[in-house]
Amino acid sequence: MNKKIVATGALLGMIAIILGAFGAHALKKVLTPEQLISFETGVRYQMYQAFFLFFLATQNDIQEKTKRIIYRLNLFGIVYFSGSIYLLSTTRITGIDFKPIGFITPIGGLLLIVAWGILGYSILKTRK
Repeated sequence: MNKKIVATGALLGMIAIILGAFGAHALKKVLTPEQLISFETGVRYQMYQAFFLFFLATQNDIQEKTKRIIYRLNLFGIVYFSGSIYLLSTTRITGIDFKPIGFITPIGGLLLIVAWGILGYSILKTRK
């Protein structure tokens, strides 16, 4: 499981760097400042969660089942949170109205919060 967690963290980190560069260069010319700030928020949180996964993989005292739950919460959370922000902030250039999916952004945020909470609880519960 740790190898999968680290590989996912590396992939999410790589994608965050690519999207960050894309936003800073290509999207800077076509998005409003507010849209660009939103896009950058998605990138920033995606990178935070990539580091979160690296940290999760180092926790040998957490049961595999719990790690799997935290991993899935984190993965779905980042797809819902950052993914929806990417779509919502690029509506202007795609021509597609993504506003109907805006409700999944806070759901993604909640999944991320729960993942962090379970991680913290698991560490406190296992460490003496």
